[in-house]
Amino acid sequence: MADVSVEYFATIVGVPVDRLLTQLADAGLPKSSGSDTITESEKSQLLAHLRKLHGKEDEPSEPSKVTLRRKTVTELKVPGERTRGRARPGAKPPTGKTVSVEVRRKKTYVKRSVVAEEQSGDVAELARERDERLKREAEEAAAEDARRKAEEERQRLEEEEARRKSEEEEAERKAREEAARRKEQEEAAQRMAEEEEAKRLAAVEAAAKEREAKPTAPADDRRGRKDRKGRERDEGPKRKELHVASDRSGKRRKKPAGRQRVVQSDTKHGFQTPTTQMVREVVIGESITVGDLAQRMAVKAGEVIKTLMGMGVMATINQVLDQDTAVLVVEEFGHTIKLTSEDDFEQDLQLAIETDGELKGRAPVVTIMGHVDHGKTSLLDYIRSATVAAGEAGGITQHIGAYRVETAAGDITFLDTPGHEAFTAMRARGAQATDIVVLVVAADDGVMPQTQEAVTHAKAGGVPLIVAINKMDKEQADPDRVTQELSSLEVIPESWGGDTQFIPVSAKTGKGVDQLLEAISLQAELLELKAVEDGPAKGVVIESRLDKGRGPVATILIQQGTLKRGDMLLTGTEYGRVRAMVNERGEQLTSVGPSQPVEILGLSGTPNAGDEALAVNDERQAREIAERRSSREREVKLQRQQAAKLENMFSQMSEGESKAVNVLLKTDVQGSSEALSEALRKLSNEEVSVNIVASGVGGISESDVNLALASGAIVFGFNTRADASARRVAESEGVEIRYYSVIYDVVDDVRAAISGLLSPEIREQIIGIAEVRDVFRSSKFGAIAGCIVTEGTIKRANPIRVLRDNVVVYEGELESLRRFKDDVQEVKSGTECGIGVKNYNDVKPGDQIEVFERIEVQRTV
Repeated sequence: MADVSVEYFATIVGVPVDRLLTQLADAGLPKSSGSDTITESEKSQLLAHLRKLHGKEDEPSEPSKVTLRRKTVTELKVPGERTRGRARPGAKPPTGKTVSVEVRRKKTYVKRSVVAEEQSGDVAELARERDERLKREAEEAAAEDARRKAEEERQRLEEEEARRKSEEEEAERKAREEAARRKEQEEAAQRMAEEEEAKRLAAVEAAAKEREAKPTAPADDRRGRKDRKGRERDEGPKRKELHVASDRSGKRRKKPAGRQRVVQSDTKHGFQTPTTQMVREVVIGESITVGDLAQRMAVKAGEVIKTLMGMGVMATINQVLDQDTAVLVVEEFGHTIKLTSEDDFEQDLQLAIETDGELKGRAPVVTIMGHVDHGKTSLLDYIRSATVAAGEAGGITQHIGAYRVETAAGDITFLDTPGHEAFTAMRARGAQATDIVVLVVAADDGVMPQTQEAVTHAKAGGVPLIVAINKMDKEQADPDRVTQELSSLEVIPESWGGDTQFIPVSAKTGKGVDQLLEAISLQAELLELKAVEDGPAKGVVIESRLDKGRGPVATILIQQGTLKRGDMLLTGTEYGRVRAMVNERGEQLTSVGPSQPVEILGLSGTPNAGDEALAVNDERQAREIAERRSSREREVKLQRQQAAKLENMFSQMSEGESKAVNVLLKTDVQGSSEALSEALRKLSNEEVSVNIVASGVGGISESDVNLALASGAIVFGFNTRADASARRVAESEGVEIRYYSVIYDVVDDVRAAISGLLSPEIREQIIGIAEVRDVFRSSKFGAIAGCIVTEGTIKRANPIRVLRDNVVVYEGELESLRRFKDDVQEVKSGTECGIGVKNYNDVKPGDQIEVFERIEVQRTV
C-alpha cells in the first residue's frame, strides 16, 4: 500500500483522527495533523507498539498463511433445438445460445515453518483425506444437479397443468356465457310474442263488448234503403254482427224462394293497425349490439340489419355498433334518443361516496422492495417482532403481506411484496397505494437484476425512495460498493448531494433499524399524508385469493373513510356484503380506518390487485356497476390487444394519438443491450421519438410483461425468450413480444415503421413553359393568350403560374388549352397554342406561363 495521510488511515482502521495522533506520539512517531503522511515502516512501528501495549509482542507480526481466490468466466456454445419435420423455405436455421460458466478457485499458501510444525500425520493419510473430500464434493454436486433437474421438470409439469386447466375453464366460461345469452334472447322473443298476442286478444274482446253494448234491430230491418222510384225510406236500424264462425265464409247463398240476394259476412276482427307510429325513447350507451338495439326499438333484428346495409354497413345480430352508428339507425326508425356514457355511473358513484369531513393525519404506507434473499421479510420481522420468514416456502415471500406496525415514531403500514411484480401490476391498473418505497440491498451482494428493476418501477410510479443497506453484520459487507452501484442507476445519496436517504441496517442484530424508522417518519412528514376518517370507505385491493373453506378472500388497504362489518363493498367487477374482517394477527374487527390493511370475506369473486374498493349503500347499484365494468373490461381488453401491436401503434400515432414509441428491451448480454438501446434512440427525430422504458439481461419474465402493459410498450427479445408465466400474461393482456437474433433486424423493423409514419415531402417540378406572344379577347373565355411552348410540355390538368419579369403575379389553373380550333390536353415544345387562364384576365405579351406538378417524396430515417 502506498503512503497515505493520517486522516485516510484513520478512516480505514475506523478510529478518530485525534486518537490515532495520540497513538502515533506514544509510538515515537509524532504527527501534527491529519494531513501528515504516514509510511509503511511507520505503520509497522505503530502496530508493534500497539501489540506490545496489549501484551502480544510474542505473537508473529506477519501472517502465517495467505489465501488467494481466483474467478474465471468462460463461454460455451450450446446448439439450438431443431424442429421436427422439414424446415420451411426461407426459415432461419436454429441458432445456439451462449452459456456463461463461472469457475471459482481458492488457494492457500502456508509458511514452510508452519507446515513443518503442523504436519503431524503421514503424507498418505493426507492424500486419502483429500481423495475422500473430492469424492464427497463430487457426490454432492451430482445430487444437487439431479435435484435441480427434478425441480425444473416438476415446475414444467405444474405450468402445463395450470395452463390446461385455465384453457378448460375459459372454454367452459365462454360456453356458459353463450348459453345464457341465447337463453336471454329466446326469453325476450317469447315475451314479445306473448305481449303482442295479449294485446290482440284484449283488442278483440274490447271490440266485441263494444258491439254488444250497442242496440240491435230486427233481422228484417232495412233502414236507409231506397224504393224503386229512388226515394229514401226508413226501414229501422241496421244490424251489425261480429262473424267468427267457420260456416260463414262470405260466399253466395241461395234463398229458398223469391229473389236472391248476396250476403257478405263480416269476418274482420276488432284489432286495427295503429295509424300513427309509436315513438319510443331508446337509451344508447357508448356501444350496443344489433340485437339489443332492435329489442329496445321493438323491431325485428332483420329490419335493423337491412337499415345498416342501406347505410353501407354490413353487420350481424351480435355485431357491436358504436354510438354514432346506433344514433343514425334510431333516427332512421323515427324514435327519440337518450345518450348515456359508461362513466356516468362511475361519476354518480363517486359523488354518492364523496364526503367533506375533516382531514386528519394518517399513517404512511411503505412498500418493501428488493432482490430475492436480500432480507426484506427478515427486516420487516425485526420491526414488528414476528417470524413470518420462518414459515414461508424456502424462506422466500410468495404473497403480498400487509402489516400495521406500531413504532416509537408512529404507526406505519408495511407492504411486503414478492420482488416487484405486484407493485408493477398495481401500477398498471392505476392504483396509488404506496406512499414510500424502501429498497433493501444486501451489503455483501450489491445491486442485482431485480434491484435494478425495482428502482425502475419506483421511478416510474413517482414514489419517494429510501435505501436500506442490509446485512451490515457480515464480514463481507461493503456499503461503499452498494452506494457506487446505485449511483450508476441515478440513485444518489444525500451525502453525495442527492435526495435519497441511505440507511445501513442489519435485520439480524437490529443495527440501524431505528434510523430507518426515523427516515420513514421524516419522509412521511414531508408528504403531509392526510385522509377523511368519517364517511364511506374507499381503498385499494392489495391481493386476493380463493380459500377452500372461506371462499374469496381479499386483502384491502383502506385509504379513506371507515369500513364496517355489514357494509356493501364494490371492488372492480366483484361485489358483496362484508361478512368478516380480519387483521394480520387473525383478530376479528368491526371497523377499519385509513391506512389499515384488513382481509375481507363475503365478495362474489376474487378481485384483481389494484382494483378500487368502495363502500356503497345499494346492493342493486353495486351489482349493475359490477356487470357494466365486466362488460367494459372485455371490450377494453380486445382494444388493448389490437393497440399493443407494433403496426397498430404506428397507425394510431399517425392519427395523433401518440408521439413516442415505448420499447422494453431484454438481451442475452449487457453489451447487446447497450448497443441496441443506443441504436434505437438514434432513430428518434422531431416527429417520432423512441423511448427505452427498461433494458436488461436475461429472459423475459412476467414482471417485464406487466411493466410493458403499464407503459404501453413493445417487448423486444434479443437472443432471449419469455418464460411460461410471461407468455401466459402476454396472451391474456395482448402484449406483443418480438424475438430477434440479428441486431440489424431490430433496427430495420423500427426504422421501416417510423419511415412509414413520417409525413411525405412535397416537391414541385416544372414540366413546361409557354411564352405569351399576343393576347386576344373572347366573349366566352375573356383574355386568351397566344403562346408558343419554349420548354417541356403544357398539360391542361396541371396547376400554373403567370410570371412577369421572372416574378410570379398569379397562381391558378388553366381554363382552356387549344390548338387552332381543337381542345387538346397537352402541347409540346416548339408548338403554338391558345391558353385561357381561369379567373385572370391581366395576361400581357411577354409574360411566361409556367406549368408544374407536385410530387410526394417519401421520407426515410
